Amino acid sequence: MRPKLWNMRRTIVDFFNEAVTQFGPNNLLLEKRGDQWTSTTYIECKQMTLQIGAGLHTIGVQPKDRVAILSEGRNAWILSELGLLYAGAISVPLSIKLEESNDLIFRLLHAEVSVVLISINQLPKIRKIVQELPHIKHIVVFDPIIANGDKITLELKEMWLSDLMQKGELYLQENSTSFLAIGEQIQNDDYATITYTSGTTADPKGVILTHRNYTANVEQALTTMTIPPTFRTLIILPLDHCFAHVAGFYSIIACGASLATVQVGKTGAETLKNIPINIKEVKPNFLLSVPALAKNFRKNIESSIKAKGAVTNSLFKFALTIAMAYHKDGYTKGSGLSFLLKPLVSLFDTILFKKVRDAFGGELEFFIGGGALLDIELQKFFFAIGIPMYQGYGLSEATPIISTNCARKHRMGSSGILVSPMEMKIMDESGNELPLGQKGEMVIKGENVMAGYWKNAKSTAETVKDGWLYTGDLGYMTKEGFLYVLGRFKSLLISSDGEKYSPEGFEESLVEKSPYVDQVILYNNQSPYTVALLVINKEAIKRHIKNHHKHLDEKSTPFANAGIQLIEDEVNKFKGKGEFAGEFPERWLPSTFALIDEPFTEKNGLVNSTMKVIRGKVEEKYKNRIEFMYTSEGKNIINIHNQNAILS
Repeated sequence: MRPKLWNMRRTIVDFFNEAVTQFGPNNLLLEKRGDQWTSTTYIECKQMTLQIGAGLHTIGVQPKDRVAILSEGRNAWILSELGLLYAGAISVPLSIKLEESNDLIFRLLHAEVSVVLISINQLPKIRKIVQELPHIKHIVVFDPIIANGDKITLELKEMWLSDLMQKGELYLQENSTSFLAIGEQIQNDDYATITYTSGTTADPKGVILTHRNYTANVEQALTTMTIPPTFRTLIILPLDHCFAHVAGFYSIIACGASLATVQVGKTGAETLKNIPINIKEVKPNFLLSVPALAKNFRKNIESSIKAKGAVTNSLFKFALTIAMAYHKDGYTKGSGLSFLLKPLVSLFDTILFKKVRDAFGGELEFFIGGGALLDIELQKFFFAIGIPMYQGYGLSEATPIISTNCARKHRMGSSGILVSPMEMKIMDESGNELPLGQKGEMVIKGENVMAGYWKNAKSTAETVKDGWLYTGDLGYMTKEGFLYVLGRFKSLLISSDGEKYSPEGFEESLVEKSPYVDQVILYNNQSPYTVALLVINKEAIKRHIKNHHKHLDEKSTPFANAGIQLIEDEVNKFKGKGEFAGEFPERWLPSTFALIDEPFTEKNGLVNSTMKVIRGKVEEKYKNRIEFMYTSEGKNIINIHNQNAILS
């Protein structure tokens, strides 16, 4: 269902008001409290939204003030953002994975946040640094009770959300008209959020998104996907990212549908465990996903199948092969002689794939995929089991959706078709537009293009030129209208003769196909050959060596050398006459590698909140190892550093 057209002034406040008018009795929010799911209608949500907004107004929040939200996903998160927008404030959504000592304090200071809305689980982070945050006037806490049931004592500047809402309710009794006037005065180009993004090659920037950026991107997104008012989704991605904003709850609101959030546990690990439970309970019609989640879903599915025995496992693998052959690239499903497979695919769907879908609630129709490039084989897997994963492309600076595959038009390996209305050009390094099929930088123009970077005029001018957003990503368009994204310009390998190549395809493929390699970064900066940093799975390596070289001492140099040779064998599968030879140009495959025994994580600052490796930071941290690989000693994979990585 498409939403009704809004007036020319299309702010988030306007569109939420319109949604409440159109879908008032429908359930908007679903939340599990204890053992029970509770629902809140659009009308009830607006009442609570106004109470929060008015409450913020009573404690001094003025239009254009920055208000941060630091919490796990829940009703209060969404209601708080809507409420602060009604108060004319600007939302600064923050990832719960941020460490208070650096990234968190930087964002709060940089945005000059005056109020923080926060959950109990995240409150200790703020308490540790509040003395270093001179702009913070109030800290509004979502939960009155901590996990063990004991009341906690509030400290200076802290107050409960319930008390704030009570203040707001009292204020609205006498001042409803004047408060609502604040929201009515908001214009399309007024700032809605400052979303800090940690890119894969640079330090975080504050992406300014306006009210119209969001409502425009919702309109654009709904040209590719249909959301009936009967639909439900469970938001399993962090709410702080604009992908969750647009595809998760603002598009839901526009269509009168319902959204649930994952039940928050005592710890992050407990919350993660609640995801599969909540999926079965909510029975979502679609889910948002990123490659890391998709891989985890597949892993869990295959593990459960293996647990049922060898016969079931073999049958499942055969069924997958048949279904993949039938679905092809998605767009050409059942064409040619593959239509002969349809009866067999239907049989396997009944006896096998339906049971897999039951684990997702039984009503899941599709995934919407974002984040990093999604492996084609992984897409084929989900198409085969009857839950298509429609890969898309976007970035925060575009609010974020630029393109997506969808039910009416999809092709595996692509990032889908452009949302509409929006323009795209493919540009070479000299600023010339390239024809269809040629690779270059993707440049877009539309109402979803950001207002700029907060307090960073230089980067804004470099990124947005005459209304055109220079994405920094490499790609091309086909005559059929499909967009293919190849990777970041700043991630390109550059050979000694100046040729450029995107490494991300090989990096993803090696991780996908090797059980012994968890993360990969290729490197070549005008050097004679390409090298690789490989984060290894030591446990898997050691298991393999013990099974095949039982005589080797686990602490010995020969044991380490066997592990190094195993990794070389995995890389060589892509070379010469190897199993995967020809998938990637050999000149860009690593001539040598450095084994790393510490994973790239958010905690060590090498992975951002969307689980993308921050290439520049990895290269900086392992600068010495990279330089070593360009020495005669380092080019030999059998070296002391690699041996220590295996034995440590």
